[in-house]
Amino acid sequence: MRSPELGGSGDQPALEFDGRAYSYAQVDRAIDEWIERETASVYDASALSVPDALICVCAAARRGVPVIVENPEARSARSDIPESAFLLVTTSGSTGSPRPLARTAASWYDSFPAFTAITEVEATDRVLITGPLHATMHLFGALHALWRGACVTDDPTRATVVHAVPAVLRDVVDKAPKLRTAIVAGIALDDGARMAADGVSIVEYYGSAEVSLVAARRVPEPLRLLDEVEAEVRDGLLYVRTPYSVLGAPEWFGVGDLTELGPDRGLVVRGRGESAINVGGTTVVAEDVERILGTLDGVAAVAVVGSPHAVFGEIVTAAVQLDGVGLDAVRAQARGLLMKEAMPRRWVPLSTLPRTASGKVARRQLKDLLA
Repeated sequence: MRSPELGGSGDQPALEFDGRAYSYAQVDRAIDEWIERETASVYDASALSVPDALICVCAAARRGVPVIVENPEARSARSDIPESAFLLVTTSGSTGSPRPLARTAASWYDSFPAFTAITEVEATDRVLITGPLHATMHLFGALHALWRGACVTDDPTRATVVHAVPAVLRDVVDKAPKLRTAIVAGIALDDGARMAADGVSIVEYYGSAEVSLVAARRVPEPLRLLDEVEAEVRDGLLYVRTPYSVLGAPEWFGVGDLTELGPDRGLVVRGRGESAINVGGTTVVAEDVERILGTLDGVAAVAVVGSPHAVFGEIVTAAVQLDGVGLDAVRAQARGLLMKEAMPRRWVPLSTLPRTASGKVARRQLKDLLA
């Protein structure tokens, strides 16, 4: 191939999406046609279908111009575009408003060999993308699949590999009989999703829109930092130095997660620093409580936040989606599993939890909802 964005050629299947099928030869031609037709200095793939958006992004990579991939319903304001920018994306917005980011092509493409070694995605795979491309984990997965020479698809019945957050993985596995590998990111893998994917090899990776791929593991092994990534823990929070960061990031970027560094470059992620709840001087990590509550009978989904309290400073509030049980039964199960500070003092049943486009719980929106 003439450029690195495509790893396949000829009649190899490249895209099977929205009922449309493209071979690598057809995608290659479509990219060249896009470049001939679109002469703007900046491309915008935000409102396009997935096949057209991927062709647009690959055309930008081939031509060497920036391309915007944002949520068309929540566009960010950009004051300028750095000269070396390739992808113009945003943060997920799970803890606030999405922020604009810019990254070079190398900041993603250079990580693809390491990602391939971890995930073992092959050119013969059909890679299922389960969310919009403006959620960077899905864009990353789709571009990696094309770079590898695999086929990007939206058909779970033909998929051998899937990129998904844990909540989506639970629903996908029953529809994907050929699935051999699940690649999970966005939020920590929970026991329920792991049990739902029993028999499927699970790869979990950790990173952010700002620093891309930081650490990964093949479950049940621990997370380990990528060879090219350095890490420090300062006051319990993770800082990384990486060649995969966005333009304008400081040399040591504060990811904002509560973490611990272990032997052999091991990494334990406890949760978002901003989701730590101070209950009478005891720090409770929201994600720790969520992992426990998520295993209880009748809890379909759960999210935990801190609520102001006159005596304790904060208390734990649990928003739960229930499935066939009452709240009293869930409370009774939780009492035997949680220490008293972590036990929710406020329980709010919801028909559905607010989520970002990538499937993460929208914590800022949830806090506003529960206020």
